[in-house]
Amino acid sequence: MPDNRPADPHSGSPLGILGGTFDPVHYGHLRLAEEARSALRLGEVRWIPAGLPAHRAAPQASALHRLALVRLAILGNPGFSLDDSEALGAAPSYSVPTLERLRAQIGPQRPLVLLLGADAFLGLCTWHRWRELFGLAHLAVATRPNYALTGGSMAAALADEFQLRLSPSATAIAESPAGRIVPFDITALDISATVLRAEISTGRSPRYLLPDAVLDYIAINRLYS
Repeated sequence: MPDNRPADPHSGSPLGILGGTFDPVHYGHLRLAEEARSALRLGEVRWIPAGLPAHRAAPQASALHRLALVRLAILGNPGFSLDDSEALGAAPSYSVPTLERLRAQIGPQRPLVLLLGADAFLGLCTWHRWRELFGLAHLAVATRPNYALTGGSMAAALADEFQLRLSPSATAIAESPAGRIVPFDITALDISATVLRAEISTGRSPRYLLPDAVLDYIAINRLYS
């Protein structure tokens, strides 16, 4: 049965979007999604694993394995859902076509919120058709406590958009379907999928850095070893 669940077109609650390779998914991803849902008052966070990511090397685990890992990680959380469309597609994953697809599903009025880490946001100018993101969704940027995004850390074009669209309050997300940039603090968890893969490949245990069900699946299927 497909995992992609179109959002209710009659629902007005903001829909959060969390994309990534999730190779593997870990507690850093889960805390970001959970804290975003609370801080931004999102009705749902939809996880969208990439099939062929456009901005990085191909994932080490297959799309089917990474879908299974995310499915196990979010199981039991009614505020999370899984969309398999990108992972099972043959084309490279780009954010603008993904948001266009979701916007066609939910209609023009429901707020869409693309969740990004601060590091990804600072590289936004390198993204395919990046300026079109603002017409499709709000951008919520996860930062560490006491960490401020500043114009000096951004490319000039991005700094201009940041100045124009910055909203210090999450309430702006519910007031329009797209177009705002909203920073929000998350708990700093220094967990890296790259480090996790390296630990697994050398026989060290990454337990307590990712859910037990995810770790068990990795072991059974000999991923990253």
